[in-house]
This record gives sequence, C-alpha cells and structure tokens, in this order.
Amino acid sequence: MARINLLPHRAATRKQRERDFFVQLAITAAAAIGFMVLWNIWMGMRVDNQNERNAYLQDQIKQVDARLTKINDLENVRAQLLARKQIIEQLQANRSQMVHLFDELVKTVPGSARLTSIKQAGDQMTLGGVAQSNASVAQYMRNIEASPWMGPTDLSKTENSHDATRMPYSFGLTVALQRPKQDDGSGPGASPAASSSTGSSMNAPVNTTAPQTNQAMPTTNSQAPNPSGAPVKGGAKS
Repeated sequence: MARINLLPHRAATRKQRERDFFVQLAITAAAAIGFMVLWNIWMGMRVDNQNERNAYLQDQIKQVDARLTKINDLENVRAQLLARKQIIEQLQANRSQMVHLFDELVKTVPGSARLTSIKQAGDQMTLGGVAQSNASVAQYMRNIEASPWMGPTDLSKTENSHDATRMPYSFGLTVALQRPKQDDGSGPGASPAASSSTGSSMNAPVNTTAPQTNQAMPTTNSQAPNPSGAPVKGGAKS
C-alpha cells in the first residue's frame, strides 16, 4: 500500500529558505557596515596624517621664507657695501687727479692766453678764457692734447670782442679727461711727490750734460789760432 505525505513540506522549505536569506542579508549588511566603519577610520587616519604633513610643510616654508628674507637683506647690505667700496676705490684712484690737472693747466696755458672759468662734470672739463689771437687758442689746444692727463679737445666758441684790451678773443673749450698710460710703472694713484721726484730724475741727465757742453766750448776756443797775433789770456802755454 502506498504512503502519501500530507504535511505542508513545501511551506516549511520556503520558510527555511527565507530564514537563510535574511540571515545572509543581515550578515552581509553587518559586514558592509563594518567595512564602511573601518574604511572611514582608515581614511580619517590618512587625512590626519596628511594634515600633519601639510602643517609640517607650512612650518618649514615659513622658516625658509624667514631665511630668504634674511638672505635678501644681506644681499642688499652686500650691494650697498660693494657700491661704497667702488666709490671709495674711485675716490682713492682720483685722489691725485685734481693735483695733476691743476699742474697740467698751469703748464699748458700759453703766455698769450688766460683762463677765466673752469668747470668739471665727470670725465669732462669746460674751460673758458681769453687770448690774444686765434693762434694762441690753437696753441693752447695743442698743449692740452699733448698732456697725459687731458685728451681730445673741442672748441665750443671763439669770438673777437673788438675792444682795446690785450686779449680781445674769448674762447670756450671742452676737454676730455684721461689717465696716463702705466708704462713707466706709475699708476693713477701715484702721489704728487713721487711724480715730481720721477720728473726730477728724468731731467737730471739733461742738466748734467748741459754744463759739460758749456765747459767744452771755451777749451775749443782757447786752442783756436788768433788771427791778430795778440796773446790770448788764459790760453795754453806753448
């Protein structure tokens, strides 16, 4: 005889499946919630770490900016000191320039001319004066150009006042200043005493040679025959 199960086994199986589904869903939801919590904690730790690094970098940047500010201040001070040093070197180099210029002005002015004004602007000097003629002005310009401390000369004006004075011509000159070449070892900063001593030592052989020539001339004249037959005083004895 066949046995027939009349119990609702299908409903029981469906309920069991539903319970398993909800259990799996709860486990999945719990796992997802746990993962999200852990992910938030990990991201928070990374954000905190990055904020600490950013704060450290900001602090280092501030320190570097402070050092750069000090360096810029030191560079400005260095530039100012270098500018002062250059000015001092220029003053040291030009210390004796005015002495030599006035000496050369005295030497180059001819007797037929006279200066009335002197003005210097940088490496140029403007001279004004009076002269007897244009030839005197030309001679003065040649003397200036031959000077080691003054260079090319430009004639700005020359005019005749047609008055009864001894120097009726007025002139204006623009002179370019220069430095002598350092061939003889004397630099632009050499003292006037050294220059004068050098000049005196250079002129010494000329002064020594001149008396020897003057002494040799009377000896030659004393040995020359006397056409008149008169005895010569101080002559050599025969």
